[in-house]
Amino acid sequence: MILSIDPSAAVPVSEQIAEQIRFAIATGRLEPGEKLPSVRGLARDLLVNPNTVAKVYRDLEREGILRTRPGSGAFVADDAGESCVEESRRIAAEALSNGVTKGVAAGMKAKEIRELVTRCLGRSKNHV
Repeated sequence: MILSIDPSAAVPVSEQIAEQIRFAIATGRLEPGEKLPSVRGLARDLLVNPNTVAKVYRDLEREGILRTRPGSGAFVADDAGESCVEESRRIAAEALSNGVTKGVAAGMKAKEIRELVTRCLGRSKNHV
């Protein structure tokens, strides 16, 4: 599992990590039952405090996305996929809505916004 964070982003690091884990589950890059990196290992890879990763794992466990086994680590919950797909779609819809709002505020016409969305879809590697 490869995650990346942007420490200078407005979104807190813990939210970036949680969102990327949810997205990895939603897209099937993380499968039900799959083990996540250890708290210390992920913290080392991302250059963050282990407490940050531990908090993310605890929060995701409370949401039913992860299951932890003492001494064994954190694993993707068997039924995590659907809620991760829903959350990923909600986040994408919110980002698109914010983008449209900013475009309108910048004076873009509906036709320009549609063309921009079409171009973005064309550049997307996952677009079907």
